[in-house]
Amino acid sequence: MFKRAALLAVVLVAASTPVGAAQTASTVYVHGTDLTSAESAVEAAGLQKLTSFRKIGVVAARGTSTQISSARAKPGVTNVEIAKPAKFLGSSGTVATRSREAQQASGLTGAGVSVAVIDSGVDPTHPAFAGGKIVRNLKSLCAADGSTDTSCIVPVPNFVDTDTTSLGGHGTHVTGIAIGTPYQLADGTQVGGSAPGAKGVVISTGAAILILGADAALNWVLENHKAPCGAGVPAATCPPIKVINNSYGPSGGGAFDPASVTVKLQRQLVAEGVVVVWANGNDGGDGSTSLSNPPGQDQTPGVISVASYNDQGTGTRDGALSDFSSRGLASNSATWPDISAPGENIVSACRLYLPICATGLQPQNGPGLLDLGTYNTISGTSMAAPQIAGIVAQLFGAKPSATPADIERALKSTAHKYGTGYTPVGPYTSSFDKGTGLVDVVAAVNAL
Repeated sequence: MFKRAALLAVVLVAASTPVGAAQTASTVYVHGTDLTSAESAVEAAGLQKLTSFRKIGVVAARGTSTQISSARAKPGVTNVEIAKPAKFLGSSGTVATRSREAQQASGLTGAGVSVAVIDSGVDPTHPAFAGGKIVRNLKSLCAADGSTDTSCIVPVPNFVDTDTTSLGGHGTHVTGIAIGTPYQLADGTQVGGSAPGAKGVVISTGAAILILGADAALNWVLENHKAPCGAGVPAATCPPIKVINNSYGPSGGGAFDPASVTVKLQRQLVAEGVVVVWANGNDGGDGSTSLSNPPGQDQTPGVISVASYNDQGTGTRDGALSDFSSRGLASNSATWPDISAPGENIVSACRLYLPICATGLQPQNGPGLLDLGTYNTISGTSMAAPQIAGIVAQLFGAKPSATPADIERALKSTAHKYGTGYTPVGPYTSSFDKGTGLVDVVAAVNAL
């Protein structure tokens, strides 16, 4: 499904397959008091184990409704969670963040930090990532179709274009916004990431995102963020992951579930020093109901949800919220986005022959003679989130000892107030649509 305010693809994650005449097989998460309890319940109920999330005591499994009901009743099981639908949050002039000002004023480029991107994939051969910017290229192969492969996240060579093999394009565009090399295109357009000195660890879920694959990717970062290329690779070559970008979510928002696998994983990531960034969604709204991306509603400091700002072609910081940007419930500040960043008409790495890139209709050539149609314009909160992810990398460069809570506090306390409708929420003033305002990198760096 393609539309301006929507996403790349919609997939029912807990896909069902006929099993006999009356039952279907579904993918579930079995939560236990510990991992041993969850694994024992899966085995005793006859479910097929798909993969485990060791640090949060959860097993992903597949089976019939009878088997699932049996697992619920096993000792040590605290919850059995059904997987939910998800999709990417982008569709068809990065300005006003002052990101380049911060780079020029302080020399901060995100160097010494790796940014993890969970998305459709990446084209490491794109000029935006020249010089070995992609230090780890991974693919999620979590089985939800009855197979017995439990490896889930597998490495692929750093030169393999996982975005083209998945018929995507979204992930390369997003990664370029976060860490892409700065260039000036032929028409004078400036392109490049918020953190051009950072490295990228990209986990491809394919063009149609499976929430099991995305959660497995979060779990991989949780298990490997300190040394994403392995213990034998020095941090100077492959820095630790300090921030994760997630530009996907369900259509129409939804209720926040603190007991979900996604939330358990992100809270553990934050506890271990990794900031988790979410696109807030592309469902618009008027504040009468919450359309915000559920995991982004987590009030844990260091989990940051991002609304989309539109400079309306002025190049200023006094534009407007994008029409498509999801609003929270006006009467419940827990559902509001945290901050805004440019997400409308964003030029980034995107080869014209890939599906989502073809929707941009504004292809531009890259810096090389053969780089034809290698940049394009796409809009969405998918594009706003990696602006923040790259800026987070910059902030860790300013203060490597900062905690995720320090990073969120610096961003929100210094955000530029554009538009109206702000009200006191704890230590900040915020709004149901724009969050605390437009990110101001220079001010955030100074705050740290």
